[in-house]
Amino acid sequence: MEHVELFFKSIFIDNMVFATFLGMCSYLAVSKKVSTAVGLGAAVIFVLAITVPLNWLLDQYILQEGALAWLGPEFASYDLSFLSFIMFIATIATMVQLVEIVVEKFSPSLYNSLGIFLPLIAVNCAILGGSLFMQSREIATLGLAFNYGVSSGIGWFLAILAIAAIREKIRYSNVPAPLRGLGITFIITGLMAIGFMSFGGMLTGGEEQAPAETKTVLIDSEDEKEKENDALADNTKKELN
Repeated sequence: MEHVELFFKSIFIDNMVFATFLGMCSYLAVSKKVSTAVGLGAAVIFVLAITVPLNWLLDQYILQEGALAWLGPEFASYDLSFLSFIMFIATIATMVQLVEIVVEKFSPSLYNSLGIFLPLIAVNCAILGGSLFMQSREIATLGLAFNYGVSSGIGWFLAILAIAAIREKIRYSNVPAPLRGLGITFIITGLMAIGFMSFGGMLTGGEEQAPAETKTVLIDSEDEKEKENDALADNTKKELN
């Protein structure tokens, strides 16, 4: 259940684009065609799926305070958390280079259409944000870290795919001249973000029942106390009479 909850929450509720607005540069620049958006989105999913678990291992066994205890008791007090950014970016850059080599080898047309934005995945804030969110949210296991990386990538993929499909259709629409280009794209992105905010109640609906039940129990107990007080008052009056 924890994996399912994390999967849907990362895609719909904590979407990289619509919730935190990370990776907007490539989201806006490479979303003019659906085919290009699909290629970049798949690359982002792959990079996040590999880098988030790898950075989880780095964080757990090297970077955290006391993480080097497996080397010996004399290393238990070491804290290398100040190297997090450097290590995370190094891991991301390595994976991006691997993706670039594979895309150039097997799909030269996609490689040419993505242009500079394929190597720029290495400095895409959505990629680094996935590792930093993994660290700050203290994801417990390697499996959950992999789940978070894949689902975050899928969320970013859906966002760029949706805006690319809309931008392809909007070419044939009568958009006011001042809003053509990035203007209408920003407006559509804002409306889509509002739509994705509606998913926030998906995983919280059941949690609100507990306070309601508690409130009902408190009301019932207060009614019983009032009845007991009234009964005591009636008995006192009878005794006085």
